Formats: sequence, C-alpha cells, structure tokens
Amino acid sequence: MRDTALLKKRIALLGSTGSIGSQTLDVIRSNPDRFEVEVLTAQNNCDILIKQAFEFKPNVVVIGNPACYTKVAEALNSLPVKVFSGEDSITQVMEMESIDLVVSALVGYAGLRPTLRAIEYGKHIALANKETLVIAGDIVTEKAIAMNVMLIPVDSEHSAIFQCLTGENPGTVEKIYLTASGGPFRGKTREYLHMASREDALKHPNWKMGNKITIDSASMMNKGLEVIEARWLFGLRPDQIDVIIHPQSIIHSMVQFTDGAMKAQMGLPDMRLPILYALGFPLRMSSDFPRFSFADYPQLTFEKPDKELFRSLDLAYKALEAGGNMPCILNAANEIAVHAFLNEKIRFLEMPDVIEYCMNTVPGIKKPSYMDYVETHREAIRMAGEFIINIQKQKEKN
Repeated sequence: MRDTALLKKRIALLGSTGSIGSQTLDVIRSNPDRFEVEVLTAQNNCDILIKQAFEFKPNVVVIGNPACYTKVAEALNSLPVKVFSGEDSITQVMEMESIDLVVSALVGYAGLRPTLRAIEYGKHIALANKETLVIAGDIVTEKAIAMNVMLIPVDSEHSAIFQCLTGENPGTVEKIYLTASGGPFRGKTREYLHMASREDALKHPNWKMGNKITIDSASMMNKGLEVIEARWLFGLRPDQIDVIIHPQSIIHSMVQFTDGAMKAQMGLPDMRLPILYALGFPLRMSSDFPRFSFADYPQLTFEKPDKELFRSLDLAYKALEAGGNMPCILNAANEIAVHAFLNEKIRFLEMPDVIEYCMNTVPGIKKPSYMDYVETHREAIRMAGEFIINIQKQKEKN
C-alpha cells in the first residue's frame, strides 16, 4: 500500500446512501485535498447513488440490487465510471489495488463478507458496521493481525475508547465504560413500552441515524452489540466492559486504568467527528464543526441501565459470555425482529422474545468456521421468522 501521508487517501465507501455513508461524504466533501472517492456502493437507493456518483466521480459504482443495474448504468453512461451490480461485486471490488481505506458502513450481516475480503487484500478498515465483529470477531481480528490491517472504529463509543487508548499500554486497562443516551424510551415504564409504536421508537433524542440502528438504540441492543464489538476491538473480557446511561451524549466513552485514573473523550453528538478521525488517522485533522461549550451543558449525568426492562442488553452479555456462534445467533435474530417491528408485525417488547428463543434453539458451536457462521446466520433467520409467525397466529386466536 502506498504512503498516504502526503497523498490523498482513496476511499471505498460501502453503504454510501445510508446515514453514516452520507456523513462520510460530507467529511470528504469538506476535505477535497485529503480524500477522494474510489468506490461507492449501495443496495437499493439508486437515485441517491447516481447523484453521489455525479458529484464525486468514483472509479467504480456498485448497486447491490441487480434489478437497479440498468437504471444506474444508463444514468452514469456519460461518466468514466465502471458500474457493477450484485453482492458478489461489492465483495470483489475490495480487491482493487487503488483503494487505500475501506469505510464499512453497510447495515447488519451484509458487511461481513466484503470487509473480510478487504482485509485479505490488505486494506485498512474504518469500521462502522459493528455486526462484522459481533458475528465473527475471532476470524476478522485474526485476519487483520495476520495482514497487518488496522481496524479503526467509527462508532462514536468505540472511537472514544480508541482515542483514549492511543499512546497507552493495553495491559494497563482495567475497565471501559460505553456510554448510552438511553434512547427515546429512557425512564419509560413496561406498560408504556408494551404499547410503544414504530414512530415512538424512531424518535431518538440526540442522534440522527438510520431506522435499524435507531430501533436498536431504543431497545438497547445497539449497546449490547457494541459490548461484543469492544471485546474484539480492544481484546477485553466481558467483565471489563460496562455500560452507563449518559443522557446528554457528551462523554462518548471512558477508560479506567489499573492505577485508578480515567480518560474520557468528549464532544457534541455529531457522527462526523469520529468519521473524520477514522479517515484521517493517524493524523488529527482540523474541522469547522460546532464546538462543545460547558455553558450549554451545566450538568452531565449518569445512571445504570435497566437490564430487566431492556432485556436485549442482558441477552447480548449472555451471548458474549457463551461465545462461539452465539453472538451470530443474537445478531441474526435481532435483524429479523427489528424488521418485523418496523413493519408492525410484532410489538416492541416482543423483540427480545424472538432473540431469546433463537439463542435457546439454534445449535451452538464453540469454535465455528466461516461457513459455520454463514449457516448459523441462515438458521437463526429461519427460526426467528417462524417464531414471529407463531406470535402472529397466537394473536389472531386471541
């Protein structure tokens, strides 16, 4: 890989039309002398992808849904842009020598295969797709070490931990604290959550995110996935990872060291900050983003999460402690449960029921191979789908 210290970094952006992808392009747009777009990919949103391609003129564009290929190819016919389609193409373009950094901003399981391929070809990863490490953290981190590839976290919490650990001896870490806003349902009762609607769950108080991650935030599954991700990113035991509710979302996470000292990374809740840090690493770049003022936040408060009410967080800890393919089961079941909730097929509090059922039903594997993870994902999706159908049938009977 070429030395990018004085050259523009060439970016492959997986999931360019989503929330993280769009904000990544905001950062690139503001730093045209430092970054250029080499690859853009999207699954279905061809109109936005076409608009992005005209602005950034990447070398390659990939639309995951083959049914959209003709529309994208014809729209970009006047540009010197190669257009491909299909999930296999998203993975294959990761082999391009002209890529310096891959920003993995795909949602869910879809991020695993292209990220692994990028690592195999020595590409550094700015990782916004936490599910990649949740599903197969052992394989991903092993390959990254073997290929001398950096996994630079983009999630605000893991970016905060990453920044706090820069220059520190990893062996001196006693514990980390991942902060959580509490989402739209902080302080709500079980009775309220039982009747909570899709619209209620999508009203996050601090962050602007895609629908899936916003629902995960409301259920606290997002924090559970982050706990599993942190285990692999930072080589920690489950008992070294704690979650604390911090409603203001100013302290993004903290590290406690063996001498009792603590480091916290702070800033306004703006995803462009961790994105800029990941793209610029190891340099810290300047920005004109809004600045934090203590006068605007005279109180920073903290409280413990309610694991009994928000059961998804507890299930994530149980999956991490079980190890093997259990986090993969958790993730697949959650993807189906969130989709069902967004489509009003199940209630908010039924999502952890789906996940727990799959964790108790899908066969566990202590040392899974990559293909074991693939099969586990398929089986968990199948079992989750069947369980949701049974929930609906039971409701119809009643």
